[in-house]
Amino acid sequence: MLTGKVVGNIVSTQKHSQLVGYKLLLVDVSPEMKNGKGGLLVAVDTQGAGAGETVLIATGSSARLALQDNGAPVDAVIVGIVDRIEKG
Repeated sequence: MLTGKVVGNIVSTQKHSQLVGYKLLLVDVSPEMKNGKGGLLVAVDTQGAGAGETVLIATGSSARLALQDNGAPVDAVIVGIVDRIEKG
């Protein structure tokens, strides 16, 4: 699982039929979660996240499981909104 901050929306008038009804968000992934390399990714929002919120992201086959659709063309799904992170 990854953490990241929602930095934008993806607007798409044409998309795969299995993505209809889902909001797509642009997420800036935390560098410490990707071997020191952060970056942007597109994630399907299942939690109602908004701009500026820190989110939990499932990727790969776990993302398709989160949508309960093994055939969905999805690689990242927002599965939670983070209230706070405590280190130590």
